[in-house]
Amino acid sequence: MVRYTISFLFIILLTANLIFPPLALAEVKLQTPSLSQIQTTAQSISPKAALERLFISKQIQPEWFASDFLAQISIAQIRQVIAKLKNQLGTYQGIQNNAQDFLVLFSQASVPTKIVLNTKGQISGLLFQPPQAKVISLEEALAQFKALPGKVSFLVQEGKTTKAALNTTIPLAVGSAFKLAVLQALKSEIASGKRTWKDVVQLQPTEKSLPSGMLQTWPDGSYLTVQTLASLMISLSDNTATDILINLLGRQEIEPVSPRNRPFLTTRELFVLKGSGNRNLLKRYQTSNESQRRTILKEIAKKPLPDVNEFVGTNPVALDIEWFFTAEELCKLIGQVADLPLMSINPGVANADNWQQVAYKGGSEPGVLNLTTWLQAKNGKNYCVVATVNNSNAPIEESKFMALYSGVLAKLAHEEI
Repeated sequence: MVRYTISFLFIILLTANLIFPPLALAEVKLQTPSLSQIQTTAQSISPKAALERLFISKQIQPEWFASDFLAQISIAQIRQVIAKLKNQLGTYQGIQNNAQDFLVLFSQASVPTKIVLNTKGQISGLLFQPPQAKVISLEEALAQFKALPGKVSFLVQEGKTTKAALNTTIPLAVGSAFKLAVLQALKSEIASGKRTWKDVVQLQPTEKSLPSGMLQTWPDGSYLTVQTLASLMISLSDNTATDILINLLGRQEIEPVSPRNRPFLTTRELFVLKGSGNRNLLKRYQTSNESQRRTILKEIAKKPLPDVNEFVGTNPVALDIEWFFTAEELCKLIGQVADLPLMSINPGVANADNWQQVAYKGGSEPGVLNLTTWLQAKNGKNYCVVATVNNSNAPIEESKFMALYSGVLAKLAHEEI
């Protein structure tokens, strides 16, 4: 669902988050020449050496970074990111060239990394991409997922054949992966002729939610096509786009796709419920039946959104108020919408070059992380890979989870070469 903290600078978290797109440690624009080659004769250190210094030094120094960089991300946050990478991915082993950029090597995984230095040799851009575990067997992956703290589900399907399964029929909170149900309901209405992708909707102030996404910053009354809203909902996990579509379709049209989640919450409603000033309202909602909850939603509509800063760096809040799906249900949903071009805008942790087609959606908040990917191999075989973890008691080891998941995708891709 919602991502209250940004502990890693992974591209994938842009679509996993319900709130907050990933903070790049600084702006990184993919231009030619490559980021790792941008340097001048005035630099006193190479990009590779500057990157390595972050992992071998006892203390990361602020003077290693450009002032504009530190204006966006504090030195304390940078140190935290590096420390978590080392703690969760095993022993640091070195830096390796990766095409025109770099791989940071650990005993358990590697992290593709882009770095930019200014003319003074200071870091002005740094981006850690999803970690890549060493290619492992599905049996080993299943055992490692099972060993993770909390409640975990894991499913690998090849066509209709199950290749690996762990708790695949147990509903877990999945964060923004619930948006697959919204998309499926929308697709059904378009197929029936009730709506078209070209339909235009106006952005209403009452529908604005908190990040992730960008529509919450757009002017009231902006015109948006259904196609644009759906694309933003999936590729950027835009919460405002999601809520507009939920209101356009109506809960009654989505709940049959997701009967366990009744009433089907908008992201705005969930933020209000979990806001620090609404604890009594949250408690009432938690202890109410479906009919009573629908009445409470009318109260929620009159309340303002909480400040987004309330959700930064918090512990898990009321994980029983979420969107719940089983791994099998997510595979079914993503299979139903995988043919839509918008599903391939952001491939998640998959290396799109290894596949004929990739469709992805994920979700997260403190205590919740889900990754759901549908893949078509170049030989025509279809796969679905779903992994979810819920933990109310401790932070999720995101980098380890993602590295393990990416290792499974790499294993499947390797089998098809």
